[in-house]
Amino acid sequence: MNLSMIFYILSWVICFSGVFLTVPTLTAAAYGEWNVFFVYLALAVIYFSVGFLLTRKKPKKKSFHARDGYVAVALSWFLVSVLGALPLFLSGDIPNFIDALFEAVSGFTTTGATILDDVEVISRAGSFWRCFTHWIGGMGILVFVMAIFSVAGGSGIYLMRAESTGATVEKLVPKIRESAGLLYSIYTGLTVLEVALLMMGGMDIYEALTASFSTAGTGGFSTLNSSIAGYSPFIQYVVAIFMALFGLNFNVYFCLMLKKYRRAFGLEEFHWYAFIMALATLIVWFDNVSSFPTIEEAFRHSFFQVSSIMTTTGSLSVMTLADWGWLSKGVLVILMFIGACGGSTGGGIKISRLLILGKYCKQKVRSLLHPKLVSKFKVNGSDVSHDTTSSVIVYFIGYVFIFTMSALVVLIIERCDLITVFTCTASMINNVGPAFSLTGYVSSFRAFSGVTKIIYMFDMIAGRLEIIPMLVMISYFGGGASKSVRFLTRAAVSRDDEEDNSSN
Repeated sequence: MNLSMIFYILSWVICFSGVFLTVPTLTAAAYGEWNVFFVYLALAVIYFSVGFLLTRKKPKKKSFHARDGYVAVALSWFLVSVLGALPLFLSGDIPNFIDALFEAVSGFTTTGATILDDVEVISRAGSFWRCFTHWIGGMGILVFVMAIFSVAGGSGIYLMRAESTGATVEKLVPKIRESAGLLYSIYTGLTVLEVALLMMGGMDIYEALTASFSTAGTGGFSTLNSSIAGYSPFIQYVVAIFMALFGLNFNVYFCLMLKKYRRAFGLEEFHWYAFIMALATLIVWFDNVSSFPTIEEAFRHSFFQVSSIMTTTGSLSVMTLADWGWLSKGVLVILMFIGACGGSTGGGIKISRLLILGKYCKQKVRSLLHPKLVSKFKVNGSDVSHDTTSSVIVYFIGYVFIFTMSALVVLIIERCDLITVFTCTASMINNVGPAFSLTGYVSSFRAFSGVTKIIYMFDMIAGRLEIIPMLVMISYFGGGASKSVRFLTRAAVSRDDEEDNSSN
């Protein structure tokens, strides 16, 4: 393992954490929150100074393998979460460090679960920082770093693959830095467009920015206890549409930029994404149409919640989902697992993986019926390699294992009902935020014990990094990691390790 290179990458993460903190620092100054201002300013200076000094010692060997990339990404997310929690803790907005860390992890992983019973009592800067962490984590922390600096050279593809979402991750253009920059250009452009539309709908700049950060990162944090419920129908439609847009594979936007419209709208994943969202909206609409004054209002809230849950944003257009029918709740829980498209800012299993798993099962059944038949299957018009299929299977095994073990341990610790534990665990590992209980809706995770919060923090990071980086890190640093974990990680990264560096 190239430890010096991993340390170098972590140094840049510390440095950029200081840069990120300048934004809430300016917010605190703008609203005259001087006590909070000095906390954020001091931490920004410390992070940047320490990180900058550490980056002066450059590693002799910059190249590394896929395993190093996975470990670097996993450690980076743990580190940035701790650094992001300190301003919330030291400013007094969240006086308990475990709670502050939970909030930071939830923010960066774009989960949107909160321990705050009343989000409106914290400082403006703290509230802004919570939403801004969604935007930072949405596209990826190291992807942002690579968009500015060529930190890892050709080996940067391993960092992008470890941090980006979906079954496969491809460069949009030959150079990694240009690909990362292009992704963030699209990401920023869509965010700016949403900010403009929300301001047209009556939001001020602070509200528009925080709402857009949450939407772009598909996170769900809000500056108001009512989330988006208190805003106009126009704003609710804008947020709902942009949640759906950020749940799309960003390759669609790249193809649109190149005027490859047939390629953009011909992606199989795009068709299934649109179909599932439309079908789920209709089901929820018909199930709840009698609960709203007008048909339009029922449709608006149904579309909003389907878009919110499927993209794993977790924003709300109604104060509670407790009065919704069980059919609607069942559909929303299923959407938690399905998730958005690969290559988006959304969470969940991802439609691309489900397509690969479904077609792989179909292929296996056909091979049992016709043993001599040699067949391949395609997703999005491209052949799916055996290595890609293997990595999807490894992901799914790791996903089921972590989900099951987390749910069982939380059930033992909390001794609450199975529905609450099941949906809360599903919400954490799929980076959704909202969850259901027998009494209705889980709006805050404050009541859970510290141990449960730590388990859920692990689940949130595992879900955001899509399991494999966490398994790789455990196999490296776990000492007593079981042979099964080592086998899974070896199978998952074998393709990347064997890839010719010249293709980078």
